[in-house]
Amino acid sequence: MHRPSLIPDFAYDPPDTPLQILHEDAAVIVVDKPAGLLTVPGKLEGRQDCLITRLKAARWDALTVHRLDCDTSGVIIFARTKQAQGFLGQEFENRRAKKTYIARLKGRLEQDSGTIDLPVGSDWEYRPRQKVDPVNGRPAVTDWQVIDRTDTETRVHLTPHTGRSHQLRVHMLSLGHPILGDQIYAPETLPGHPRLMLHAETLALHHPTTGAWVSFTAPAPF
Repeated sequence: MHRPSLIPDFAYDPPDTPLQILHEDAAVIVVDKPAGLLTVPGKLEGRQDCLITRLKAARWDALTVHRLDCDTSGVIIFARTKQAQGFLGQEFENRRAKKTYIARLKGRLEQDSGTIDLPVGSDWEYRPRQKVDPVNGRPAVTDWQVIDRTDTETRVHLTPHTGRSHQLRVHMLSLGHPILGDQIYAPETLPGHPRLMLHAETLALHHPTTGAWVSFTAPAPF
């Protein structure tokens, strides 16, 4: 029997903010994506406004390489040539690209650091929700380290070693400390947290033209 979705309808109201270009050269464009803006157009009507559309209006040659969740802010890289797009795609596919995130979690996480190695897969009856799925899930690994904590929340650095959909959000939930402001996994935290408290702080990879190891940073806005 089909169970009705418990996830509220996704009201898309993208922020009207100017592009924040962190770096650009002949091969790449690096942007600080705001929270609440899709990376690429959504399938449903009214979801055409997105980061790649806005970027193409200013840089016609921008090409998508990877994505950030709509509710996640932070560093994202685009290519400017097909060759650069292919090279950067391999950086992500072969896990050479290194990403770090900042998150604010619900509750006080007592341990100082750890690694979560739990497979993640789609929760088909509650899409777009994902879940820990030991049977059908794909391998997913996340390192976490506490930066600061209070009695009610914990600030952490997160380093994913895989790129599963909602990986960080599901893994933090598995610890019993979901990310604050998460409308899917912690809707009870929405009052007082108008956005998902997850930010892609750094991205490091090999440059598609020079082969040099380069790193880009956008400080967390929270």
